[in-house]
Amino acid sequence: MTKLFEHAVERVRTLPPELQDEYARVLLRLAGDDGDEPVHQLSREEKASLAMSRAQAARGEFATDEEVRAVWAKHGL
Repeated sequence: MTKLFEHAVERVRTLPPELQDEYARVLLRLAGDDGDEPVHQLSREEKASLAMSRAQAARGEFATDEEVRAVWAKHGL
C-alpha cells in the first residue's frame, strides 16, 4: 500500500460509519468491483429520457453552438 493510499484510509477512518461506507462503495466501483448494490437506479422517466437522447445522438441531432450558448447564458455561465 502506498503512503498516499494509507493516508487516505486513515483520513476516512475518522469519518462517521455511513460516510465510510459511501467512500468504500466509490473505491470499490473505481477498482471494478460493483458489489451487489447498483450505484444508481434510473427511474422509468430517466430511462426513457436517456433512450431518447441516445436516439437523437445516433441520428446526429445535436444542439447548435448558438443553442448551447443560450442555455449557458440562461444559467449565468
